[in-house]
Amino acid sequence: MEVLQKCYAHLEQGKSIRSLDLTKEEKAAVADMFLLTDKPVLYVANVDEPSMHTGNKFSEALKKVAQEEGAEIIIMSNSIEAQISEMEDPDDKALFMDEYQMKEPALNRLIRSAYQLLGLNTYFTAGVQEVRAWTFHEGWKAPQCAGVIHTDFEKGFIKAEVIGYEDYLQYKSEAACREAGKLRIEGKIFG
Repeated sequence: MEVLQKCYAHLEQGKSIRSLDLTKEEKAAVADMFLLTDKPVLYVANVDEPSMHTGNKFSEALKKVAQEEGAEIIIMSNSIEAQISEMEDPDDKALFMDEYQMKEPALNRLIRSAYQLLGLNTYFTAGVQEVRAWTFHEGWKAPQCAGVIHTDFEKGFIKAEVIGYEDYLQYKSEAACREAGKLRIEGKIFG
C-alpha cells in the first residue's frame, strides 16, 4: 500500500513513474497495474537541416525533459531522411550522406534505440529462396527464438547452426564460414 501512495503522490505532481526511481521490489509490487508513465520513452525531435547535428532551442528543451524523465532522445531531420530513403543508388546515398557529414541515416539510430529500449534483438535465417530477419527478446533461449518462426520449432528444437554476422560479412557464404570454422552448433541454452 505504501508504494501505491508513493506512486499516487508522484503522479499528482504531474510527474511520470519513470522518474520516481522505484526499487526492484516496488516495481514488482505495481507491475500488474501496467502504469503507462512507467513505460520506456523515446523522444524524436524533428529539426531543420542546419540543426540536424547540433539541435536547436526546441530540441534542447526536449533533451532536458528527457533527462529529467530518464527517457531517450534522437535528433534528426526528417526532410534529409526522406531524401535518403528515396535514393536507390548506394553510391548516391553515400555521397549525399558524406555531404551532410552523416555516418549513417538517423533512421538506423532510431531503430537501434527502439530495439534497445524494448529489449529486442534480431537474428537472420537464410535459405535458397529468402533471407529473413526475426525479432526476439534479449535473454531468450534458442528454442524460444525458434518459436518466433513457428511454435512447432520451439517444441521440437534440438540445435541451431549459427554464424556470427561479422563472420558472414567477412567470408561471404555459409560454405566459406563452415570451411573457416566460423559456423557453430548451439543447443537449447543458446540465447
